Amino acid sequence: MRSDPRALGDLTRAVPEIVLERLGRVTSRVQEESPLPADVLESDEEYRVVLDAPGATASDVQVQVVDGELEVRIDRFRPFNEGFEMVFPGRGLELDGSVSLPSNAIRPDSASATLTDYGTLVVTIPKTETNDAANDTAAV
Repeated sequence: MRSDPRALGDLTRAVPEIVLERLGRVTSRVQEESPLPADVLESDEEYRVVLDAPGATASDVQVQVVDGELEVRIDRFRPFNEGFEMVFPGRGLELDGSVSLPSNAIRPDSASATLTDYGTLVVTIPKTETNDAANDTAAV
């Protein structure tokens, strides 16, 4: 029994497409399962947490502070591109991250978050004034 050479040609074209798609899905999954990396900066007045959120819009981002833990969730969406086929779905769509901050030293009710046009999320959380800081200020 002979095999159809066209079927073999179709198979050799299909295998790389299947491998790329599966590899893309694995890459996407790894990104989704890994915690969102963050830089934490501290000044005398506030903490600033910087996270990368490329492709996200403000409505994709959820930020909350619970017991000193800054929690960030990003639910990105892939827009449909007419005339194009998804070959490598490598970007994670559901990203999570958290940063521990001293709960007794922050004012989460005064926190703010900004998403830049370049996809950088900057969360600013003011510090509470300590008695030492208040005394230093009063003594000046």
